[in-house]
Amino acid sequence: MSAAAAATETDTPAILSAGTTRAEAAAVRSSIAYVQDLESSTVLFAKNDRMVRPIASISKLMTALVVIDANQPLDEVLEITEDDVDRVRHSPSRLTVGTRLTRADMLHLALMSSENRAAHSLGRYYPGGLPAFARAMNNKAQSLGMYDSHFVEPTGLSSQNVSSPRDLVRMMRAAGQRPLIHRYSTDTEYEVAVRSGRTETFRNTNALVRSADWDIKVSKTGFINEAGECLVMLTRINGRDLAIVLLNSQGKYSRIGDAVRVRRLVQNEVAMM
Repeated sequence: MSAAAAATETDTPAILSAGTTRAEAAAVRSSIAYVQDLESSTVLFAKNDRMVRPIASISKLMTALVVIDANQPLDEVLEITEDDVDRVRHSPSRLTVGTRLTRADMLHLALMSSENRAAHSLGRYYPGGLPAFARAMNNKAQSLGMYDSHFVEPTGLSSQNVSSPRDLVRMMRAAGQRPLIHRYSTDTEYEVAVRSGRTETFRNTNALVRSADWDIKVSKTGFINEAGECLVMLTRINGRDLAIVLLNSQGKYSRIGDAVRVRRLVQNEVAMM
């Protein structure tokens, strides 16, 4: 892992955009924030961007990359078992033991609703099981140049799944090239038949995908205590394709508020050009 992992978090933003005032930068509540123009690779905003931290369910984007690139059949039926139940953090799930869904449905719920049991089952059904899946996640990270990143499991419930903002942009670039990840991660809601024939409606954990004001290409939220509230997105703002990384925000809605603040900063910069 990079030496950045040992860096001290200063919580002092580097103001990289000419249109950004110190007051505006200080209003961003996420302790780590990073915005990059994908076409020019210009960094528009950076705050503690060298830090390596737990990324919680942002890990599920790497899970999706591994599953899709392995070309496992999307119509194969997977079953939720006791092995998929979170015995450490006791995170809730509406996918009861015995629920049978296709791999495509499991991937859809993992990306859109951050369903931990769905993500865990995807790793468990990988050839060689969870140990092989974790190796595949790390191999994929290395192939993408994500040298600050490390993964131990597919859900993000482990605080040992870590990355840096710049690495997460690399992962999102790759995710943006997979149409299925674009579709599933930005879908607003999805209905599936769970055990006993009941139908459940799952919704996206990122409320911004339901807003007509946003044009989002890839989206993923995350939360565990060690990571704080997290949000990553590929989005188009004022004709520019941007990657936004917000990590370790405090407060249930603060990551959404920070995304809105960051968009305003970019729009202000364009207005001043």
